[in-house]
Amino acid sequence: MKFPHKFSANRTKNLEKINKQRGKYPDIVKKMIKVCDVILEVLDARFIEETRNEKVEKQIRKHGKKLIYVLNKSDLVDKDKIKLNKELTPVVFVSCKFRKGSGLLRDAIRDAVESRDANYTRAHVGIIGYPNTGKSSLINFLTGKKSARTAHEAGFTKGVQKIRLSKNILLLDTPGVISEEHYSMTDSDKIIKQVKIGARNSENVKEPEMILDRLMKEYSKQMEKFYGICANGDTEVLIEQLGRQKKFLAKGGIVDVDKTARLILRDWQRGGIRA
Repeated sequence: MKFPHKFSANRTKNLEKINKQRGKYPDIVKKMIKVCDVILEVLDARFIEETRNEKVEKQIRKHGKKLIYVLNKSDLVDKDKIKLNKELTPVVFVSCKFRKGSGLLRDAIRDAVESRDANYTRAHVGIIGYPNTGKSSLINFLTGKKSARTAHEAGFTKGVQKIRLSKNILLLDTPGVISEEHYSMTDSDKIIKQVKIGARNSENVKEPEMILDRLMKEYSKQMEKFYGICANGDTEVLIEQLGRQKKFLAKGGIVDVDKTARLILRDWQRGGIRA
């Protein structure tokens, strides 16, 4: 991609400020929106609406910046059965795990950048999204190398990472943070949702069996199929049988419920179980 426009020194200073930023996530995002020409919002293809940050989307549009919705983990869904909100445009399905969709996304980025009348020699593309939606994996997927740090743990990325996609494009990866209206340390419904979409690490939640019980109400068939266990939708039966299979036993031969439940939640968050 070529951008023969004059480079703005102010943008370099703004990028340096963002890189040094250690404040609250909203402040980082606000500065990133001002700097970037295009923003990629990475969503979990299994939970599209749940992983949107509509408050940030409004800020992006308010500043007249281009927004591209990137639906990652598309290998875990049947794309033909997904009913997309009309607001989600342009949208690109990708699977970082199976390396699918990079060409379509690169084309979308190129089209979005070239449609802007920006007076720069470089285009800046920001990446936002909930924890564990795969932002850093997306960067590595696009660049073809391990440019960004990744981990299965939610909220792994710390600070803003700057990665060069090409001679004319710089990617900015922000930490994944749950939106304020959806975050809670006490509301069980919000906590369950956060674990469901992978935004909160399964290792750090209290009462994992309670969270698993709620997930079983929606995804019991998928979980039973994944483990090869017929539990008839009963969480206790699934934990009991799987715990014995894995030999997660406490004293007296009793199944370690906490350890087994966390294993299932971890498998869920890592995309082993299709939604």
